[in-house]
Amino acid sequence: METRLAHLATLAQKDKTPAYLALVAETLARTDTASLPPDLHVLIDAVANPDIVGLVTGRQVISELVKNIGAGAVTDHATRKRIVEDALATLQPRIASYEEQINSLRFQLADLLEAEEEWSEAARVLMSVSLDSGSRSLPDEEKFRVYVRIVRLLLEDEDSVQAETYYNRAASLSNSTTHKEIQLQFKLCQARISDYARKFLEAAMRYHELSWVADIDEEERKVILSHAVTCAVLAPAGPNRSRVLASLYRDERCSELPTYNILSKMFLDRILRPAEVKSFEESLRPHQLAKISISSNDRLASVVDQDDLVDSTSTRKGPSTVLDRAVMEHNVLASSKIYNNISFPGLGALLDLAPSAAETMARKMIEQGRLKGFIDQVDKLIWFEGGKEEDDAQGKAGGLGDVEQTSEATGAPFTKRWDMQIRTTAANVEAIVQHLAIQGLIQSPA
Repeated sequence: METRLAHLATLAQKDKTPAYLALVAETLARTDTASLPPDLHVLIDAVANPDIVGLVTGRQVISELVKNIGAGAVTDHATRKRIVEDALATLQPRIASYEEQINSLRFQLADLLEAEEEWSEAARVLMSVSLDSGSRSLPDEEKFRVYVRIVRLLLEDEDSVQAETYYNRAASLSNSTTHKEIQLQFKLCQARISDYARKFLEAAMRYHELSWVADIDEEERKVILSHAVTCAVLAPAGPNRSRVLASLYRDERCSELPTYNILSKMFLDRILRPAEVKSFEESLRPHQLAKISISSNDRLASVVDQDDLVDSTSTRKGPSTVLDRAVMEHNVLASSKIYNNISFPGLGALLDLAPSAAETMARKMIEQGRLKGFIDQVDKLIWFEGGKEEDDAQGKAGGLGDVEQTSEATGAPFTKRWDMQIRTTAANVEAIVQHLAIQGLIQSPA
């Protein structure tokens, strides 16, 4: 190779370009791939030297070489990767002259690394691509594609912090393309970043929206729908989550998911038991099992009162994981549907928390408007108030229509409320039976 290059260097300038291009084609046509990387290294090093070949000829020759490598002239994966990496190392000091060729090589290297499932390495290569430069700036649509690809690769390795940075860059260019596949990838990245950032309510809504897109494969849509249910379960308890749970519960596809049991119990405001939570926990991904810390204020407020201590009293001062917190808040909300009031020790026993920690959790939910009620610290009771907002969020009788409610004077407010709960439950059951009969799902006895 050195002898051929020395001969070509003596040619007239007008003859150098076709001679070097012929040498590139001849070298790439070899069947012996072992000698290909070192020979191409020598060739690129010589051609990139403007004192020997000239800048115009050098660009033409290297552009042709990069184009042929990208078109599959080198079929062996390991050999091609070695050639691309070596070419980048050789051309990098001359990036001002060969920026376009270097960018093309970086895209090829990213493809090779992605094929090896080296997600973070592929993302880092794409980050080094010059998208804005004085000599050549990519159109906004191409920049958007690159940013979305970087986000997708980073999320594969669960690097959500850096992924969010490039997601924000992509978001500013999201209107630059109408390509449906790229837009769907961007929306999926939106949902996944919300998921990793523990914005579970937002993630659940985005996942559920994507699960209806017909352009996505059926199996993939089922996985996305499962993610939507998981995020809805992990979201903070309250009216907003109730709306999302209602939407998912009424989606017939959810009944086929393994997480349907916990979805239905949360929607119907039933208290979750440890065994049910344990089976759901096995389906969670690592970031959804992240430990959460208790603030210093909550830690001080959750100091165990010696007067409340009995043999069965828990000493836990708060939830330890995201799932822990979601289940505890749900059980507080579910208990508000069952009881008029509950004592601090009683709620603590239900949540497996110290009585003062249970009070702190209920207090924060009341402050944030996610629980209707008030706290009587003298009698150590939490009083629950019926909230129309939550009923409207989920729908009357499981979303089957309004239930006519009438009241009668009994003289006792709590007796009146108890009677109303019985009346409402009976009306809801009747509405469900009528709906099933209309659908032909049950038969009247002969």
